[in-house]
Amino acid sequence: MSTQKPTSWEAQGQGGGGNAGAGRPVPKRRKLTLEQYVNGVRAGDHAILGRAITLVESNARRDQELAQQLLVALLPFTGQAYRVGITGVPGVGKSTLIEALGSNLTAQGHKLAVLAIDPTSGVTGGSILGDKTRMTRLARDPNAFVRPSPASGSLGGVARKTRESMLVCEAAGFDVIFVETVGVGQSETSVAEMVDFFLVLMLANAGDELQGIKRGIMELADLIAINKAESENAVLVRNARREYMAALRLMRGTHPQWKPSVLAVSGLHNRGLDELWGKVVEHRQLLEQSGQLARRRSEQTRRWMWSMVEQRLLRALREHPDVLQRAPDIERSVLEGQLTATLGAEAILKAFGMLPQ
Repeated sequence: MSTQKPTSWEAQGQGGGGNAGAGRPVPKRRKLTLEQYVNGVRAGDHAILGRAITLVESNARRDQELAQQLLVALLPFTGQAYRVGITGVPGVGKSTLIEALGSNLTAQGHKLAVLAIDPTSGVTGGSILGDKTRMTRLARDPNAFVRPSPASGSLGGVARKTRESMLVCEAAGFDVIFVETVGVGQSETSVAEMVDFFLVLMLANAGDELQGIKRGIMELADLIAINKAESENAVLVRNARREYMAALRLMRGTHPQWKPSVLAVSGLHNRGLDELWGKVVEHRQLLEQSGQLARRRSEQTRRWMWSMVEQRLLRALREHPDVLQRAPDIERSVLEGQLTATLGAEAILKAFGMLPQ
C-alpha cells in the first residue's frame, strides 16, 4: 500500500500526516470523481484521503451527496480496525501519550489514524489546537495520519463527521484508529458510543474540583491510565491508583466479563504503554470471542442512524417557513407567561405539520 505524503497542508484537505508548505502558493485543486476518491483512498494516498475526509466533513448538500456515495463504495473495506477513544482533562498529556503509543504501534507494523475532535474557534470557525503541531513525530510518520476534526459547537456534527472519517481511514488500510476528545466533559459519551475501547487518562493530583467530570467519564472507561507517572510523583500516583480502583469497584463495567483496571504510565518517558496496549488487545479478544464486538458495533450503527433521523428532523423543523414565521410570537408568549412551554412546543409542532391544527 502506498504511503505517499502530500507536499502541503492544503493538498491534504486541512489535515493528515504531512508538514505544511509554508509560504508556497497552493494551486487550485481539480475536483475528483467518485472513482478517483475510491481508488486514492484504497491506495492509501494521504493527499486524497485528506480530501475525502474534507468531503465527508462538508455540510454543503452537493458535497454530502458525493460523500455518501463514497462511503457506500468504501463500506466493504471497513470494520477491521481497533477503534480506541482517548479522553482526559486538559493538561493530562493526551497528545504526548498518543504520540508515544502511536509511534510504538507504527514501529510494530500497525497503521495508525488519529482523529482529534478539536475545539472550534468562534472567530475563524477553524480548529484551535492544531494537532499536527502537537504530534510532530506522528505527523511525519508515513504509517500515521493525524487529523483534527473541528467540534463546531455540535456534538451531533462531531459524531457524524468523526464516524464517517473513521470509516474512510479504515478503508485506507489503517488498522488502529484513535479518537481523541476535547476532554472537558462535552463529547466523551458521543465518542464512547462510536469506539470499541474507551481509555480515560487521569492525573494523580488533579484536585477535587474535577470530581464531577471524573465520575461521569469513569463510568464509560474500559481502562484508566494515570499519566505523568514519573518517579518524583510515585507517592501521588500510588495513592491515586488506589482511589480510582476503589471507585471502579462501585461502578458497573461496560462488559460483564471485563473489569476496568488502573495503570500508571508515562507518555513522556514511554513507560507502561506496552502494558496499556496489551489491555486493548485483551479487551478486543474478549469482545470477539463472546460475539459482543459485532453486536456492539451493530447497536452503535442502529443508534447512529436514529440520531441522524432526529438531527435531520430538528433541522427541517427549524428551517420550515411556517415555523420561522410563527416561532418568534410563540417564544414571546411563553416568555411572557401567556403559554406554558408544553403548549408552546405544541404550537411549533402544529406549524411544522406534525400535530393537527
